[in-house]
Amino acid sequence: MPDPSRAAIVGISGPSLTPDEAALLAAHRPVGVILFARNIADPARLVALIDAIRAALPGALLMVDQEGGRVARLRPPHWRAHPPAAAIGALHAADPKAGLRAAWLTGALIGLDCAEAGFDVACAPVLDLRHPGVTDAIGDRAFGADPDAVATLGRAMAEGLLAAGIQPVAKHAPGHGRAEVDSHADLPRIAATDLDGDFLPFARNADLPWMMTAHLLYQALDPARPATLSPDIIETIIRRRIGFAGVLVSDDLAMGALTGAPADRATACLSAGCDIALYCAGDFGHTESVLRAVPPLTEAAAGRVVAAAALARRRQKALDPAALEIERSSLIP
Repeated sequence: MPDPSRAAIVGISGPSLTPDEAALLAAHRPVGVILFARNIADPARLVALIDAIRAALPGALLMVDQEGGRVARLRPPHWRAHPPAAAIGALHAADPKAGLRAAWLTGALIGLDCAEAGFDVACAPVLDLRHPGVTDAIGDRAFGADPDAVATLGRAMAEGLLAAGIQPVAKHAPGHGRAEVDSHADLPRIAATDLDGDFLPFARNADLPWMMTAHLLYQALDPARPATLSPDIIETIIRRRIGFAGVLVSDDLAMGALTGAPADRATACLSAGCDIALYCAGDFGHTESVLRAVPPLTEAAAGRVVAAAALARRRQKALDPAALEIERSSLIP
């Protein structure tokens, strides 16, 4: 039987769970909740918030965007600072062995921060390429321009996250690096037809437990619909050509690249082949409309969610955070 949880992960409004939000989560049971800087004040309040979410929504997945660099919701002074992917990529270009180790160490340290705070899933690594002359929306979030290096470093970071017991989310499939406008604000349109390099890091990491879609319109693949809403791209490219069989979650459906009501965006991405609709804004009315609109997880999607959690449990290791931090600081001061 399908999991009764609804096929959505949603945001909430602030650093405390409101009574209305608690009631909504209990009544309409999303797969999980994603937290952002607006939700994270300090460790004590974060523990209280996560406890409240788990009380309202037993078994919930807790997700956070925690790549390192400028995309980090857990920040100093309460949590470690982590380098952007570009710094790891630059080290790898100069010293491949050191760069690979730095990628793993960063994944492990990010994972330890996330696990200690109470999260299950971290939205990292970024597997997009850094193409010249495009929007800085990806920028230093990418390891670099070379597909092989990005694939290798992304794998190492993901392995570090798994060693800390955190489920990694590879993003943004099938590749966000060519976007000339920021998909947070508008829909990027990609005219390029030779996309083999963009796909390669995802194909080389197709066995990771989660991937996140890109809100980009690839004109040669589907001239009418962005990847998140395209059955052709999800089935033909992400599932078949890239070979991804894990949990496929949309990028944030509140982003400006998409049009229409949030509930319609959510049902459209699920109809296109996403397993889970991600709606992050935390505005109560639209969050409620999304949760009312989306169906329960399919049996296949529920199985993928269970398998992702089991993988992280199997791969978790005993780690010494102080030793890891010292080692990383010797590689990336």
